[in-house]
Formats: sequence, structure tokens, C-alpha cells
Amino acid sequence: MRSPLLFSVLAALCGPANAQEHGLIPALPAAVANTSAVAIRPILHSALALVWNGHTVLVDPHDGAPRYARISAPDLVLITDIHGDHLDTATLHGLDLAKARIVAPQAVMDLLPDDLKARCTPLANGARTDVLGIGIEAVPMYNMPDPKDARHPKGRGNGYVLTFGTERFYISGDTEDIPEMRALTGIDVAFVCMNLPYTMTVHQAASGVLAFRPKVVYPYHYRGKEGFSDVALFQQLVHEGDPAIEVRLADWYAE
Repeated sequence: MRSPLLFSVLAALCGPANAQEHGLIPALPAAVANTSAVAIRPILHSALALVWNGHTVLVDPHDGAPRYARISAPDLVLITDIHGDHLDTATLHGLDLAKARIVAPQAVMDLLPDDLKARCTPLANGARTDVLGIGIEAVPMYNMPDPKDARHPKGRGNGYVLTFGTERFYISGDTEDIPEMRALTGIDVAFVCMNLPYTMTVHQAASGVLAFRPKVVYPYHYRGKEGFSDVALFQQLVHEGDPAIEVRLADWYAE
């Protein structure tokens, strides 16, 4: 039997009308857990905040520091790749990073200005580190097949598996349903991208999720060149494949 998780919400995800229009839930239910408590806040596209044990983790902060004004100063910043919706030095300079460590792939570190480099720990695919009791494992993210001109070549960017207490969170970054993702085990919460032409189709994302079977999955990073991916279809496909996987729909594009 799968143990429940405790999720608290830092703020409403979106207004009721907007949420209703897009079929998205305006807030997340809380459930009692016997382990850690992690607060989850979608911010924008690839950006999210996680708060655990008094520590704030920001993932791919971009689109200007004012967007993060209601979030506590980060203790840890994770960056997945070099593109502007992941690495945004202007936004980083606008945040209070006085106590923050940055973890990023080497390709990102190479592009950081010196003041941010001093705060950065480079992590390659397969490497692990620990910051403030949070276990961090860098996992591959890339496009398939992997031609030399791939937008996301293998080895450049990082997905991440984070360990908070006994709970494991997966952040996909920009990837397709690669073998390394499908082989993940013991994931409690997953954030899985689906936007064309850059990452996965909804069907690819659902297939990948059904392979590694997280307890909870959030579709995120779902705006592409042609607009928004059909996250309701993703929810349906996952539910049909494995009703035990909880798909949570949240509005990552609320203004």
C-alpha cells in the first residue's frame, strides 16, 4: 500500500475562474503523512518552488525577480539547462541569493558571471551531492534520437532527483521519454514536461510516467510553439494505464 504524502500550498495556484476555464485545480488537497512535509508552488513554465524543513528550493527561476517576491529567499537554486526559460542571469541577480547555493550542469556554470559561479556547484549526469540535508542526483535529460544538432543533446543538461527525508522528487527538465527516465524507481512526486517541438508529446509523457510509476505526477512545462499541451488528455492516459498514479493539474501560466 502506498503511503500518503503531506502537501501544503504556499499560495493559491490560480483564480477560480481561470482554473475552471482550463480544467485546473485552484489548490492542492492536504493529506496526513508520517514522513516529511513538502510545500509545492508552481511559478511559471519550468519554474517551481519547493519548501522543506524551512529550506526553500527554486528550480529554473526566470521571467524576472518580481515573480518571486512572495517566496522566501532561496537556500538552493537548481538550474537544468542553458536556455532562457531555465538559465536567466537577470532574474538570478534580482533574487536574494545571500544564503543560496546553486547546483547546475557544467554548461550552465560556464555561462554564469563570476559572482554566481562562486555560488555554483557543477553536477554532471549521474553525480550526486547534498545541500542542507537535501539529496541531489543529476539525471540525464535529452532529445531522441540524439543528432549532433539536437536542441537538448545528451549530457549537457540535468534533470534532478531530490531526496527530502525519505521522499523522492523527480524534475524532468527538457527531455523526451528517455530510457533513464523510464528506469527511475521509488519516485514519490514527479514534474514531467510535455511541449512540442522541444520535449515530449502528451502520449510520450504518459508512456514514460507509466513506466516509472511515481505516486504523484504534475504535468509542467507544457506550453510549446502551438500553445498549451492537452494536460487533461495526459491525466486520462495515465489514469487509464494505472489508476493508482495521482495526476495533479495545476496552472503553471496564471498571471
